Amino acid sequence: MPPTAPEVDLSRVAGAPISWGVCEVPGWGHQLDVERVLAEMSQLGLTATEFGPDGFLPAGAEQRLALLDAAGLRALGGFLPVVLFDDHDPLPEVDAFLDDARAVGADVLVLAAATGQDGYDTRPELTEDQWGVLLANLDRITARAAERGVTATLHPHVGTLVENGDEVDRVLTGSGIALTLDTGHLLVGGSDPVALARRVPDRVAHVHLKDVDARTAAEVTAGRQSYSDAVRAGMFRPLGQGDVDVATLVAALEGAGYRGWYVLEQDVMLDGEPDGEGPVADVRSSLAHLLELGS
Repeated sequence: MPPTAPEVDLSRVAGAPISWGVCEVPGWGHQLDVERVLAEMSQLGLTATEFGPDGFLPAGAEQRLALLDAAGLRALGGFLPVVLFDDHDPLPEVDAFLDDARAVGADVLVLAAATGQDGYDTRPELTEDQWGVLLANLDRITARAAERGVTATLHPHVGTLVENGDEVDRVLTGSGIALTLDTGHLLVGGSDPVALARRVPDRVAHVHLKDVDARTAAEVTAGRQSYSDAVRAGMFRPLGQGDVDVATLVAALEGAGYRGWYVLEQDVMLDGEPDGEGPVADVRSSLAHLLELGS
C-alpha cells in the first residue's frame, strides 16, 4: 500500500493552460480564449498559472499583470522549447523569456530541448558533439537565469531531445541544471517518475503532475502510435484515474524537503468549443485528488 502523502497546500498548486487544450503546437486543436481559462482557474481556487504558449497572455507586462490580477492569479513562469544542440545561440531567446518573467514577478523557467521541428511526433538522434553542446548550453542558461533571480529547469518531454531515462541521466551527470519532473512525459518516455523522484530529489525544482493510461503510453514508447494521436485518444487522465502513483511520488518529494510548485497538467486536444463544463471538470477532479492525498 503506498504511503500517505503529506498534505499539499492549495497555495502550492498551479494551473496550466494545456489542461484547457491551449498549446504551442500548430494545429493542436481548438484554443479556448484566455479570459475563460483564467476565470476557470480562479473558480477552482488556484492562485497561480504557468504562462502558456506565446500569444496566450498579452505581450506587455502591464496588460499581462492586469489580466492576471483580474482573475486573482499570479504567473509563476513557463515552458520554453529552445534548440540547444547546434551553433544556434539560445541565450537571446532565454533572455527575452527572463525579461518577460521578471517583469511580472515570475521565477521559473521550464526548458525543453527542442528538435527545431513542429510538434512532438518525431526527433533526430544527436551525435556526441551535439550532446556536448546541449549540455554546455544547459549550464549557460542555468547561470544566466540565476543572475536574474529565476530557477532554470529542464523538462524531459516526449518528442524532444531529452525524453527517455538514458537521456535524463546524461543531463543529470553532464550538467547542473535542475529538473521539472513531469510525471506523464517521464512515463511515456519509458522512465519511472517515482523512482526518479526518490533517486534525485535534490535535482527536482518544479513538478508537472499528470496521470497517464499506461497501455496507451506503451504504444507511444514502442513507436506504434504517435504522441499527438495518443493525446487525442485520451492518454492523459485526471489524477487518480491513470497509472501514475501520485501519492507515492508526492510523499517521496515532500519527505525529501521539496517545497516547490505542483502544476496540474492534463494535455488535451479540443475539437471545438466544448459543450457543458469542458476541461475544467477534469482539472477539478485532479485538484481534489491531490488535496485529498494527505487525508
